[in-house]
Amino acid sequence: MDKIIKEQIEFKIDEIDKLFFEYDLIFKKLESETPDLFDMTILGSVLHSFYNGLENIFDIIAKNIDGSVPTGNKSHQELLHQMASENSMRDEIIDEQLYLKLREYATFRHFYRHAYSFQLNWEKMKPLVENIHAVWEETKKSLGKFIYI
Repeated sequence: MDKIIKEQIEFKIDEIDKLFFEYDLIFKKLESETPDLFDMTILGSVLHSFYNGLENIFDIIAKNIDGSVPTGNKSHQELLHQMASENSMRDEIIDEQLYLKLREYATFRHFYRHAYSFQLNWEKMKPLVENIHAVWEETKKSLGKFIYI
């Protein structure tokens, strides 16, 4: 893999790690409290930023390795699917199980972009928030396998 592409991906990984570091306090708060609207708004922003960061990484891979980035109404869905598929340039980046998990974050990101913050529902957000660190670690492991081949 080209050194510049690898460095771009590593930079984006570091940015997502920084996202979790900067918002660690809100995750710690969840250990003892149910979030109110203010907290859910913050958590919605974190979920949104998390998936945006992942999509930025996937975009780097699609553009620089695959040679094609999906366009059009379903481009976000297609990009995620592209990362779960092998092609002539590379193996799959994420497996089917991780794909299904990340699809949930993509769905939330889409909702968040088009909703008002008062429409956030903790019961719907809760599994995403509770699993975000584990999903990120799993995704980092998959990306690590890819960039350190």
